[in-house]
Amino acid sequence: MNPAPEAPQAPESELLLIRRQKLEQLQAQGVAAFGQRFEVSHDPGKLKAEFEEGLEVRVAGRVMSRRVMGKATFFDVADISGRIQCYLSRSDVGDETYAQFNDLMDIGDFVGVTGRSFITKKGERSIHVSALIPLSKALRPLPDKWHGVTDREIQYRQRYLDLVSNDVSRERFVMRSRMIAAIREYLHARDFLEVETPMMQDVAGGAAARPFETYFNALDQKMYLRIAPELYLKRLLVGGFPRVFELNRNFRNEGLSRRHNPEFTMLEAYWAYADFEQMADLVEDMICHLAQRFCGTLAIEHRNEQGEVTRQINLSRPWKRAPFKDLVRAAAGEDWFELDKAQKVARAQSLGITEMDPNGEHHELDQKAFEKLVEEKSFDPVFVTHVPKQLVPLAKANAQDPSVVDVYELIINGQEISPGYSELNDPLVQRERLEHQAGEEIQNIDEEFLLALEHGMPPAGGIGIGIDRLFMMLSGAESIRDVVLFPQLKRRSSSAP
Repeated sequence: MNPAPEAPQAPESELLLIRRQKLEQLQAQGVAAFGQRFEVSHDPGKLKAEFEEGLEVRVAGRVMSRRVMGKATFFDVADISGRIQCYLSRSDVGDETYAQFNDLMDIGDFVGVTGRSFITKKGERSIHVSALIPLSKALRPLPDKWHGVTDREIQYRQRYLDLVSNDVSRERFVMRSRMIAAIREYLHARDFLEVETPMMQDVAGGAAARPFETYFNALDQKMYLRIAPELYLKRLLVGGFPRVFELNRNFRNEGLSRRHNPEFTMLEAYWAYADFEQMADLVEDMICHLAQRFCGTLAIEHRNEQGEVTRQINLSRPWKRAPFKDLVRAAAGEDWFELDKAQKVARAQSLGITEMDPNGEHHELDQKAFEKLVEEKSFDPVFVTHVPKQLVPLAKANAQDPSVVDVYELIINGQEISPGYSELNDPLVQRERLEHQAGEEIQNIDEEFLLALEHGMPPAGGIGIGIDRLFMMLSGAESIRDVVLFPQLKRRSSSAP
């Protein structure tokens, strides 16, 4: 017997009214529509995946479908682990419970069921329900079960609806959580110690970025949400910790884009007595480890909404390593670094770069050429090494060519995924670099960091990895908003529905 086709959806205002009326009827019957504790023995998806027939089970979740067949009803209960079918018979639970479930409960409500695991005649792994209780009444309907949430604004602003209705989105965020746990596991296995450093700082240091400002009333002073944990992590190297890392949030007040969210997750790690080349080896190995573990391959495919492959990223080792100047020369001309500013601007325009500032410094023009002609066109991994020192004030100068520093910038999927340095540990050179970077804003120099450096910091390698961008690359997401559970959005102009 096939279930009757569903009736056409009523207008939302009518559906809201009907659900409120059902709530009142449940409460009038003495049912706690927003229930209490329920002891769970199995998650729905895990029970189905690791099924054993004849188990006594207690399962809770959201009702996602219902098929009434006279004196029996089949319905699915689900959570993030998956779903399992339940069989509810009037003869098993009684007329009152059976009527309450079918007449007063809706798709989207949370229920707890007690019963026995069994396999139906059609071979479906199921629960034969002996008792059912309401756990939470949903006063608004879920998105259409066939189309889910298709509006991007709703996907990001009401992520919970996206997670309920979109298997791809739900699986992506489960993968992200497990990947972060795997990064910790990887570093712990190599004797890196996880630490926590201040997210509210009196000097915003460790990167060139605009901070978010706040005010600490108890100290009567301006404070900043951190733009990087670097200067505190290096204090720990001074204190004798040889390998440290932090996985946490940074904040930069610099706008929104497909690749930028003002609040983002960053991994920073420092390894005493290592250098940027060892850090590159570490990052290459870790990312390949993550790709194999979570994607099952080093060939990462990106697909469009129609499922067509739009890009394939090859993570096969060894990854390319090339100096910054060599890559720029290959893209902008062998004579690029011999040109004056006007000539660089003219060359850039001929190559399709229109954002060049004719009043910019040479290193700024070089960086813009690199971003447009190299970075945005590099999809397979490339470690860009030996960057001009003006671009990286916290890295150690190269012994053979002091105009560049011993760093790498790892580019994958057309964007920087990770910088890595041979860290500058000379306090006199560090002060000079920071003063030059600060210009007239000399008060923004972190004197406490310089004081620590004067007590002696060992030579060290350091890395940063943008976790959101890394996960975009591994999961095939095209926007950072697709890999951040609750991305920053402008406040609604009108009240919520």
